[in-house]
Amino acid sequence: MAAHAYEYQTDIEKGKRTVIGVNKFADNKAVKTNDVITADLSVAERQIARVNEMKAHRDQHAVDASLKALKEAANGEANLMPYLIDAVKTYATLGEICGVLREVFGEYQQGGNLF
Repeated sequence: MAAHAYEYQTDIEKGKRTVIGVNKFADNKAVKTNDVITADLSVAERQIARVNEMKAHRDQHAVDASLKALKEAANGEANLMPYLIDAVKTYATLGEICGVLREVFGEYQQGGNLF
């Protein structure tokens, strides 16, 4: 698969294969400075503040209980969807939920190399 992808890309670059918009009929106009999109960095600060406020007003005991139940279910063979829904309803964050599942199942690590 990797060899085929390499050959395909090489054919495009040498002009043996036509890809519209890449090597034929491409718009090569220079990007104007006013066309560049800039991100508003205050969005991240506002979102962090919203998450912190949500965490301050949620029932932490309910969150802990739902995450504990999720972990127990993940260690068994139960359907995790009801436990995930309960955790979300208690305002557990995606990071907290993923952290519990990561503890049980681990994290995927790709082995070997592609070529």
